[in-house]
Amino acid sequence: MPFQPPPLPWLAPGQDFPPASQAWGENSPAPGLLTAGGGLDADTLCRAYRKGIFPWFSEGQPILWWSPNPRMVLDVTEFRLHPSFKKTLQKFCKTAGCEIRIDSAFEQVIQACSTSPRAGQAGTWIVPDMIAAYGDLHRAGLAHSVETWVNGQLVGGLYCVALGKSVFGESMFSRTSDASKIALAALVCFCCHHAIRQIDCQQNTRHLTALGAREISRDLFVQQMAAGLIQAAPAWQFDPLYWQELLPSKSTQT
Repeated sequence: MPFQPPPLPWLAPGQDFPPASQAWGENSPAPGLLTAGGGLDADTLCRAYRKGIFPWFSEGQPILWWSPNPRMVLDVTEFRLHPSFKKTLQKFCKTAGCEIRIDSAFEQVIQACSTSPRAGQAGTWIVPDMIAAYGDLHRAGLAHSVETWVNGQLVGGLYCVALGKSVFGESMFSRTSDASKIALAALVCFCCHHAIRQIDCQQNTRHLTALGAREISRDLFVQQMAAGLIQAAPAWQFDPLYWQELLPSKSTQT
């Protein structure tokens, strides 16, 4: 007999989220799906992230809220700097006109990410309502873009949510080879410098696994995330000296 998941609860605006432990399990049609409905205002998003929950839905669907178990995370001390990419990063750090910026073009970054479908999904999940919602979070100082620039051109980047010292990765894009990976490496350096332990990657992908991300239990993720929530947020600015966290050499300064 096919597995029948429990009914999906509907969230009214302002209503508390159900416990993440009630999310559908791995044998269901949508593992990690917790609830639907609610709103995408900044308060609701913050309440969700603080409980290990995030929104993910496509055009024409209601707001869907997820909390997968296990959870994909990147321990920043386990970031894999493969030899070929290390050379790319060293060249980037030494080349005039190549730089990392934070929050100089958030709207451009999220718009670019919206044209890059998630693995396993035919269309974009960053629908206009999501763009508007994370724009509000950005203006509140709770969502940030890490950007790869070459000769004054935005060539790649990522955006994330940050509450205290808990960082939740959302999406990346590249217009040139390795540009998004360079932005992720910069975020890793930023996190290492500011004693931020992990970056939430939400879902398992082969690309993230190759970079050192791994799955942990949802309970452990929530525990580690909660420890970061109560810590003061760092200033979201990038200093080229941060590259020394991955490339310990005086030659990394630009």
